[in-house]
Amino acid sequence: MTTERYGYRAYPSGDQRRALSRSFGCARVVYNDFLAERARLREAGEHKDISFSKTASVVTTGAKATPDRAWLSEVSSVVLQQSVRQAERAYRNWFDSLSGKHLLRTPKTPLIRGKDFPG
Repeated sequence: MTTERYGYRAYPSGDQRRALSRSFGCARVVYNDFLAERARLREAGEHKDISFSKTASVVTTGAKATPDRAWLSEVSSVVLQQSVRQAERAYRNWFDSLSGKHLLRTPKTPLIRGKDFPG
């Protein structure tokens, strides 16, 4: 069985570029907020009591209700949910590396994403 790969290039208009930039920025903020909240819970010793889904609710739905994060409502919730899933997967990989199930060279907590992060 052979699989073929195709490459596509997109040329978004100015409005599309702004919408994509807004979506990527919101995804980065939610990802970083998730990591910060889990780190805060870990330092307080509450990380085992509060599930990932509860943390996800706090950093997405709860954040939209606050005045300083109300702009998260401007993008699709799918973008925010996927960002939370990526952060959760990063934590699961870290936990697996600590237990020996997932081999990483040096197990580290997931890293905060900067504005220049490619994905």
